[in-house]
Amino acid sequence: MIIICHQKELWGRSRLVWDYYRVGIDPLIHFRENKKSSSSSSTSIFDTFIQGTDTDDGIQDLLPTSRKTQTLGKSALDNLQDLYNDYGGKLEGGAVTLSNISKSSDGTTKLLIKLIDGQEVETVIIPFFDKGWSTICISSQVGCKQGCSFCATGKMGLIRNLTSTEILGQFFYALKICRIGNIPEINNVVFMGMGEPTDAKEEVIKALNILTNVNLFHMGLTKVTVSTVAPTPDAFTAFKDAPCVLAWSVHAANDKLRKRLVPTTKYTMNELRQGLIDTLLHRPQRLRSTMLEVALIQDINDSNEAAEEMAHFAKHIINSVPGIKLMVNLIPFNDIGHPSFRKPSMERVVSFQKILWDNGIFSHIRATRGDDASGACGQLATKSKSNNVKRMKKEEKM
Repeated sequence: MIIICHQKELWGRSRLVWDYYRVGIDPLIHFRENKKSSSSSSTSIFDTFIQGTDTDDGIQDLLPTSRKTQTLGKSALDNLQDLYNDYGGKLEGGAVTLSNISKSSDGTTKLLIKLIDGQEVETVIIPFFDKGWSTICISSQVGCKQGCSFCATGKMGLIRNLTSTEILGQFFYALKICRIGNIPEINNVVFMGMGEPTDAKEEVIKALNILTNVNLFHMGLTKVTVSTVAPTPDAFTAFKDAPCVLAWSVHAANDKLRKRLVPTTKYTMNELRQGLIDTLLHRPQRLRSTMLEVALIQDINDSNEAAEEMAHFAKHIINSVPGIKLMVNLIPFNDIGHPSFRKPSMERVVSFQKILWDNGIFSHIRATRGDDASGACGQLATKSKSNNVKRMKKEEKM
């Protein structure tokens, strides 16, 4: 598996292996399969992206000088392939396969990733061309059991958790697409795609350790964010030592309103908030930054009263955690076909933000990205449905 291929099995060639992974090239394909197919996927998806980019000379230019001429021999390749025995013997086209790419008018690029069992997840690359970097939004589950009323993924129900290899496979493909598609390189990773990361905590934490390992993918700890709806106070506790920044999908500070938006909520907001506070107090100073996310829905949670409640709620966290940097991220609702939920006016969103600012709470309005390709926040979903969701839909029709 990708999470252990940096160990001794490769007999000192692990650095070369990771040189290739870090630029989105599967070394098993590059060194073992014929050169004609070494730079492409088993599908034709890459035809519009590659255009001769992955030549041998071009690839060598991406490698450190000391390893430009190194290769992987048969023994090293056999050992590497053995790590993917559960995935058809390789990462690209085995554990994960890119089955579709869609691009919105603003450059946001959505990848449909097919897994070894035929299930699919979506991954989104959000480029900021003016800043010269991109953010990748990663999925942690196929579907989700939390059932947030404003989220398309919640309509799928939970099908299964992703393995750390499948999580990292999304990052691998994003590196590839950014490189050969002239998209700014990835500077931020957010676990805000399909699924609830804390429900798949073991595999997510494994992936985090690989993403932030200086010898592997080498992402900065403060550049990786895990967002949770916080099913329980312990959901935060499980990530107290994780190499990432924590974000909380709050959506409302009022218990009754929050229950409407997150029907699976079983704890009060005060109980969940204390779980976050206790976790942040355990973490080092540089990882005490946190973000409260609020999907604003017209006439549901966008009122002045809801803003005042959120300001009071956030202020308690700030007063309880020395050195914390807290931001409330306001996300105008993105259409998922809900019969009554609508995006609030920008005037309403700005008014909500002003109330937070007036109460001393830093707040940012997230610009909608990728909505014309169903790649915006809350819009990610594949055609799969869990058996529970299928049964509920059948019962609704009876």
